[in-house]
Amino acid sequence: MTKDLINILDLVGRKAVPEPWAEGDNIPWSEPGFSERMLKQHLSQAHDLASRRFETIDTHIAWIHQKLLEGKQSKILDLGCGPGFYAGRLAKLGHECVGIDYSPASIKYAAEQAGKEKLICNYLHEDIRKAEFNIGFDLVMLIYGELNVFRPADATAILKKANRALSEHGILLLEPHSFGVVKSIGEQPSSWYSAKSGLFSDKPHICLEEGFWDGQSNTSTKRYFIIDASTVDVAHYATTYQAYTDQQYSSLLKESGFEAIEFYPSLGESKDKYQEDLIAIVAKKSNDGK
Repeated sequence: MTKDLINILDLVGRKAVPEPWAEGDNIPWSEPGFSERMLKQHLSQAHDLASRRFETIDTHIAWIHQKLLEGKQSKILDLGCGPGFYAGRLAKLGHECVGIDYSPASIKYAAEQAGKEKLICNYLHEDIRKAEFNIGFDLVMLIYGELNVFRPADATAILKKANRALSEHGILLLEPHSFGVVKSIGEQPSSWYSAKSGLFSDKPHICLEEGFWDGQSNTSTKRYFIIDASTVDVAHYATTYQAYTDQQYSSLLKESGFEAIEFYPSLGESKDKYQEDLIAIVAKKSNDGK
């Protein structure tokens, strides 16, 4: 994540094509103001843009509980847990959960809900690239496309940490983007909109968006320029997504100490019509797990 305050001339003179991750790791999840605005989107039941609607989440929880965990009480690590919609529901089914997320508002909300409902959930405000995961988990989850925003070296490191965190025969659940979807992100035409307030700012602003596909690295980069309507200051954000083929996902998981890799059309047995850009991958810790 980066936030660079620039002016209109800097915007006009920007580099024509950005290098992957050179202009930032992600949108500003850890910024308090952005985090609060994003939480409102998470809580909205009008769309599935930040988090899924609760009806869909309930369906996923049933699949995870019954299909992956066979109804057995388990210890679960939810990476990028957001406001705890998955971890909280799994805890209500008797599982012991730990959630890690970079957004302070989401973690605060999740912890407050767990306290009110007396759930066995521990939420940590940390960057999963740097956080220690502890050990003994029966399931580690990284869902909603989060894997693709990390550089390949970071993604590998996270998966290896997840492997070490799992108990013998533990399960990894990933929900990444398909190759074609990541490519389409970079190939989308430039666009803009104006808003009195929005995700990037509480104030009236204009948002300019640009996308770029790099066929050599198989990455898509999205640029966001937020122009303050009063001051004409420009905030610059950028995020890059790494595309993987199914074979590359399998290779990445094997390199990280996993086996018995299975692909699913969604977090369930059938394709989610609201989230067709995501797939699900289930893998088991190898007997000789790294």
